[in-house]
Amino acid sequence: MFFKFYSNAVSQASRTVAATAFIIGMMLIGFGMLIWALPELFAFLAAMLFFIAGISCAGFAIRMFIAAKTIEKAGKANDQQPFRDNVRIHHDPIDRQDF
Repeated sequence: MFFKFYSNAVSQASRTVAATAFIIGMMLIGFGMLIWALPELFAFLAAMLFFIAGISCAGFAIRMFIAAKTIEKAGKANDQQPFRDNVRIHHDPIDRQDF
């Protein structure tokens, strides 16, 4: 006697997962063989990736230094004025107590 404890959807899902795992496994094997066959090319690509990432980090740091200097200049200019023009603070005249 045969009992079906799962539906066709579960079977289809497991086949999809198995097919995806098989394709990823074959791609990893292919990439491994390419790296084994052409190590100089992949070393060059990795070096280029690190070089680009380093330039990007340095550029970000320079922009942050410039922004910090600009904010510091703006803060020093505002220290001379105790208030800002066109800014009003509104508050309720009702006395509220926090418990």
